[in-house]
This record gives sequence, structure tokens and C-alpha cells, in this order.
Amino acid sequence: MTRIGDRTPAPSDRGGRPAATSAHELAAVAQRLFLTHGFEQTSVDDIAAEVGISRRTFFRYFPSKADVLWVESDAELARLCEQLSAGLPAEPYRTVVARAVIGALHVPEDQHEWARHRAQLVLSVPAVQVHAAARHAAWRAAATEFASVRSGEPATALFPTAVGYAVVAAVHTAHEFWLTNPGVDLDEALARSLDLLLPPEPATR
Repeated sequence: MTRIGDRTPAPSDRGGRPAATSAHELAAVAQRLFLTHGFEQTSVDDIAAEVGISRRTFFRYFPSKADVLWVESDAELARLCEQLSAGLPAEPYRTVVARAVIGALHVPEDQHEWARHRAQLVLSVPAVQVHAAARHAAWRAAATEFASVRSGEPATALFPTAVGYAVVAAVHTAHEFWLTNPGVDLDEALARSLDLLLPPEPATR
């Protein structure tokens, strides 16, 4: 049984992938329990007992059981925004967006199980989808803002709006394809989905 100890986590426990942090380990265990017993049926006490910590320690890491699914979300959004900002003006916008999305969501091989479990829960559990809405909105806003700046159109114009929704749709499409087709590489699935769904850039600005 995994034991992470009764300690207060450092701020770095809430994001990034240089190494498997204690918060990440806790999230992985929780996700396995959600898939085995059901999200609604699994309590914080169940998760804490499985990991070997107290209920109090669990809440030092996460505000609620649903938050374990988003242990990487802040870091992923930060990488997306950073790579969108790093795109060169001469590069096609689709190239910049694809590189940013793939870079933000790249999963090392030793974390594929965790990523697959998260995708299964997000794509199939209504209660989880409710909690996911805010994360999807943040990604949509980042992509919309990038497309607005790149095109010179307001964020409410059709092209930037379409780009924002296309990015979220492509991420969902790629993860579902990845789950249902063993052997498919997630980065490749993301690239193919973005190629299919991103709209062409307007001819005139």
C-alpha cells in the first residue's frame, strides 16, 4: 500500500512533472478507487485509508475528492499559455497551437496509467464533468485570446471563438481515441485531432 506520510505538502506538490510528487501519488490512488468503486461511492475516508494517511492530511493536499483529478491542471494550463506566447509571428497559427497543446499535455510513459484513468473519469462520469467545466473554460479562454491577438479580431469574433472551442474539442477527441485504441500515441492523437478541428486562419485581417 502506498504511504505518503502525514506531512504538509510543499507548494510544488500541486503541479509539474519533474518527479512523482506525494500529491500526484495520492491522486493516482484516488482515481483507481473511483474507477473500481465509482466516483460517488468513494469517500475521502476510503482514499485516505487506501493510501495510509489521515482524513486531515488528505485535506492538506486537496479541498475535495474531486480536486484530485486536477493535480496537474494548473501546470498544464501554464505550459499551454507559455507556449502559445512563445509562438513566432511568422509561424502558422495552427502550428503554434498544436505545439502548445501537445507540449502542455505530454505524458511521460511512467504516468500513462494515471493519465488514462483521468481521461476515463472525465469522459464518462457526469459528476466529474461538472468539475471539469472550469478547467475546460480556462483552456478555451487561453486559445481564444491567442487567436484574437494573432488575427487582430476581438475575442468575441467568430474565428477566435471557433479556435477556443476547437482546442477543447480536439483534446477530448484525442483522449477518447487514445483510450479506445491501444498502441496509439497521445501526442500523435492530439496532433491529428487538432489538424481536423482547428479552423483555417482568416484570409484578411
